[in-house]
Amino acid sequence: MPLIDMPLEALYQYQGRNPKPGDFDEYWEQALKELDGTASDVELVPSEFNVPNAECFDLYFTGVKGARIHAKYVRPTNVKGTHPAVVKFHGYTGNAGDWTTLLSLASIGYSAFALDCRGQGGSSEDVGGVKGTTFHGHIIRGLDGSPEDLLFRQIYLDTVQLTRIAMQMEEVDETRVGVQGGSQGGGLALACASLEPRVKKVVSVYPFLSDYLRVWEMDLAKNAYEEIRSYFRRHDPQHATRDKTFTTLGYIDVQHLASRIKGDVLMAVGMMDAVCPPSTQFATYNKIKATKSLEIYPDFAHESLPGIDDKALQFLAQL
Repeated sequence: MPLIDMPLEALYQYQGRNPKPGDFDEYWEQALKELDGTASDVELVPSEFNVPNAECFDLYFTGVKGARIHAKYVRPTNVKGTHPAVVKFHGYTGNAGDWTTLLSLASIGYSAFALDCRGQGGSSEDVGGVKGTTFHGHIIRGLDGSPEDLLFRQIYLDTVQLTRIAMQMEEVDETRVGVQGGSQGGGLALACASLEPRVKKVVSVYPFLSDYLRVWEMDLAKNAYEEIRSYFRRHDPQHATRDKTFTTLGYIDVQHLASRIKGDVLMAVGMMDAVCPPSTQFATYNKIKATKSLEIYPDFAHESLPGIDDKALQFLAQL
């Protein structure tokens, strides 16, 4: 097997490098309390996109810090009674995607939701207001202020809020809800299932947002993680705050959330992935205590993985 990282045997034993803040659990309990106190004010707007056997809506809700968040919502019209639902999350800087990407789920009688991450390529708001740099990227957004200002804290909470909204839809069976995503979306799916334990199925393809220090030490703070390198070059060129920086990033490191997941997990990893290195993904996978499986692609990088979409749909069909 070609290698850019550890041998496979070592990867299954790897437990991650990025430090976990001492008050990590309290941090997320307080975050969830803030979410509990946020009125969603859900609005559904019928879409101009129409197809047989499904209804399509633009869904808006108010997230933490007052941001108005957008998602796409497709529900089947040929299913009687309540049915399962899947909430999907997109890659870094992207958006909820085309309506057609949700129709495979509607075709098996599921409702499907797709989040626009705040401040990225979709229609959701980023209300800003953080101290320090907003240069190049969301991992570092809020890093110079209080940990409560980290933008990915707010995005993680948005994933939970949308999933709860899905569970509250009268046509959805709240006991049969899954989450799905690749890259950033894979990290968000894991974070969402960690913070909303009622999620029953999790599909996470080469997840982003894990083990930041390992990425740095491998000299792979490029591409998706480039903003970490840029942050140090422009704001701390001699790394005087290195330990503090990576400890703060630990609040939004999905490996530290993964042990909370209760639902079944399907992950996929490309062993030649230099964007989200395999060891960073295994750091999260190895901490998942729930039922889990891993699809390994020895010769593939951060790219389309043949067959994984079919396997994911079959896995979610078990809902």
